[in-house]
Amino acid sequence: MNMYVSNLSFHTTDEDLNKLFSQFGSVSSAKVISDRDTGNSRGFGFVEMDSDEEAKKAMAGLNNREVEGRAMSVSIAKPKKTENKRW
Repeated sequence: MNMYVSNLSFHTTDEDLNKLFSQFGSVSSAKVISDRDTGNSRGFGFVEMDSDEEAKKAMAGLNNREVEGRAMSVSIAKPKKTENKRW
């Protein structure tokens, strides 16, 4: 299950996200999204876990949890929209 994690501290790294979520099970990937131009964190990211059950436990345990002074929000990630471009 892929989860959207928002309201992250701008100091949170991929490794930090991985450590937080791995308390609840096996993490397939953890990625903090950064600005293309500056490389700075944009304050959100995505975490993928193999087991839906473990992901649900992680969401329940980490949603609204304060990390580095910010209450992060964890929810199921929506599928990426594909843009229909007409050339």
